[in-house]
Amino acid sequence: MTTSSNSTSLEVFAVGRVSIDLYPQQTGPMKDVSTLQKSIGGTATNVAVAAARLGHRVALGTKVGDDAFGRDVRNALTERFGVQSQFVGTHPELPTPLAFAELDPVEEPNIIFYRQPRAPDMELTPDDFADVPIESVDIFWVPASRFSDEPSRSTVVGLLERRARKTHTIFDLDWRPHFWESEAAGTAAIAPMLEQFTVVIGNRDECRVAVGSDDPELAADRLLEIGVESAIIKMGGDGVLVATADGEREQVAPFPVDVVCGLGAGDAFGGALCHGLLSGWTVAEAVRYGNAAGAIVAGRLLCADDMPFVPEIDEFLASRSASD
Repeated sequence: MTTSSNSTSLEVFAVGRVSIDLYPQQTGPMKDVSTLQKSIGGTATNVAVAAARLGHRVALGTKVGDDAFGRDVRNALTERFGVQSQFVGTHPELPTPLAFAELDPVEEPNIIFYRQPRAPDMELTPDDFADVPIESVDIFWVPASRFSDEPSRSTVVGLLERRARKTHTIFDLDWRPHFWESEAAGTAAIAPMLEQFTVVIGNRDECRVAVGSDDPELAADRLLEIGVESAIIKMGGDGVLVATADGEREQVAPFPVDVVCGLGAGDAFGGALCHGLLSGWTVAEAVRYGNAAGAIVAGRLLCADDMPFVPEIDEFLASRSASD
């Protein structure tokens, strides 16, 4: 699959980390693993792939190393996933990161990051994105880790200033303690950024870090008070709370599934949410589609390579409707 390199026609621009991901073929602790399967990943990367799989014009903003893994990332994006890679830069010295998934337990795998001495994707500069049509792209997707260090933090803040809180500026709270000195440091960096976004997505723990409460209703209220147009609070087995500035408030039910690997389900949700918003659906309708995509990926091993296509999600939803 290939896609046009014309960035002016972009529908989704995601900025964030990328890595070579290695998934064990055996469950349990890493000491019991004998074989691994390679893919690519990272929150923004997976969301970009998920949205592209659903037929959208998507570009990823990140940086890789000048090495074989960096070339692998760029080739996978363009040749396998149809994600535009003209904003994937190359750092001359830092290596492309690795991330190992430890399926222990499968529902919440441990990610073992190799990002030393630091990852190229934290070395983003304004020059890397001077030609990004950030003012006009339909969806701008930012994970919270972008604000954990410089120069990534200032670069993304600059993109947000150019964006000027245009509709569908989406903040994925995506709390990863590995990227932060402490939870307090995360709160100090993340909370001030909320007023730059129109859509905020997070689970209970991520909401506690961002707005000081893990109660979904209270967290949604606080986000709406800041001026967010849509607060999307993930509640695990209880589904997803959708609260919008125009008064919509709905708890969208999840789709139970036998989990193979819990990684990537949230990113599949994100890509499918983008699909729904670009299709003009209500937020609740887009979230239901996202729940279906997330359930599909939770039942698979990989992240990027296992993101579903539209017919797969539609078939999944039809089968669940028929069984209701």
